[in-house]
Amino acid sequence: MKKYGVNALRFSVALVGLIILLLCIFWLPQMARVSAEQNPEYAYLRYPLLYGLYITTIPFYLGIFHTFKLLNLISKNTAFTVDACKSLGRIQIYTIIEIALYFIGMVFLNLNNVLHPGIFILGLVIIFACFIISVFSSVLKALLTKVVEIKNENDYTI
Repeated sequence: MKKYGVNALRFSVALVGLIILLLCIFWLPQMARVSAEQNPEYAYLRYPLLYGLYITTIPFYLGIFHTFKLLNLISKNTAFTVDACKSLGRIQIYTIIEIALYFIGMVFLNLNNVLHPGIFILGLVIIFACFIISVFSSVLKALLTKVVEIKNENDYTI
C-alpha cells in the first residue's frame, strides 16, 4: 500500500478518535445536565449513564491503539507477521466488549423503563457497527494467519 494510503487511514482513525474525545469532554456532560433538568424524575440516572458511556470509550480507544499498531506494521512492509494477527485479534475482542457494554446498558435502561426509542436505535447502530468491525477483523485475522503460515513454510523451504 502506498504511503499516502496508510497516512490517509491514520488521519481518518485519528479524526474519529478526536471527534469521540471532544464529544465525551464537551457535549456528553452538557447533554446529561440538560436531560437531568428536563426530566427530574430520571435525574438519578445522570451519572450512572455518563460513567457507563465513559467506560465504553476504554475498549474503543484500545481498538484505535491496535489499529495504529496495524497501520505501522503496514507502513513498514511487515504486515504479514504474527503481530498483525495479534492486533486484529485484539481489535475483535475490543469490539465484542463494546457490544457487550452497550447491550448491558440498553438492558439496564429498559429495566428502569427509560429506554427511549431514539436511544434504542442509536444503541443498535453502535452494536451493528461493532459487529461489522468484529466480523471483518475476524475474517482478516483468519486470512492473515493462513498467509503467515504459508510465508513461514516458504521461508523454511528456502
